[in-house]
Amino acid sequence: MTPRKPPAPRAPGMAAAKGTRAPAPKTTAAGSSTRGSTATLPDRQERGAGTVLDFPAPRRSHRLRNTLAAVVAVLLVLGGLVAYVLFSPALALRTVSVQGNALVATEDVEAALAPLTGIPLTRISREQVAGLLADQAPIEDVRIAAEPPSTLVVTLKERVPVAVLRNGGEFVLVDAGGRQLTRVAERGDAKLPLIDGGADAVDSAVFSSITAVLVELPVGILSRLNSASASSVDSIQLSLSGEQKIFWGSAERSAEKARVLEAMLSMPKADPPVEVFDVSTPDRPVTR
Repeated sequence: MTPRKPPAPRAPGMAAAKGTRAPAPKTTAAGSSTRGSTATLPDRQERGAGTVLDFPAPRRSHRLRNTLAAVVAVLLVLGGLVAYVLFSPALALRTVSVQGNALVATEDVEAALAPLTGIPLTRISREQVAGLLADQAPIEDVRIAAEPPSTLVVTLKERVPVAVLRNGGEFVLVDAGGRQLTRVAERGDAKLPLIDGGADAVDSAVFSSITAVLVELPVGILSRLNSASASSVDSIQLSLSGEQKIFWGSAERSAEKARVLEAMLSMPKADPPVEVFDVSTPDRPVTR
């Protein structure tokens, strides 16, 4: 009796015999086949559990740090510039340039501003300069400008003198408010009318009326006047060179009277010469 040959072993995954149906592959919930796969999902998760991935920092945080660093750098630079401008001896005042002065001597202005020498130009204010020049009566206003590295330009606005008062052996220039501006030694040094009454004339009742008339006159006429006087506020009288008189009357309508007088003085000289120009009623001027 011949022994039976044992059957050959079957390969994994192959059908056991012809006509025998192989078991269907298992499908996952997503519908994918697991045939031929030897690892399950939990196995994969276990293998990947020890892997750590490093992600780069967001770009936004980089931009924020760069912006903050740039701002800090700019602030440091600006702080250094401010400190240099405010405290650097390179910008210290050494020279004062005075402009616009006719009544105040340049030397007097420079002497009054001497306490500012050595102070940086950027720390000198108009108020400081005006305060140091406050006792200079002719100065009405002050403007300043810095010219680096060390020059301060001071531009003065002076009050306008309109008349002269005699004060002993001197002559005092006064403005419309009666403020004494400066003194001159000779009458001819001031091309302005002389108001009678000396320095005390500014306290008289008619002084403001006279000066109100004088401020309305053109410079060409004002410089031709010898004197101005009045016995009352309604009887203001001016005298021109050559003994000609101007009867003004009151200070009312002074601007109109000034225009009429300017026109009358520009007329051809009459024969005989006019002795009195009466503009007290500017609508009907009269010459005599």
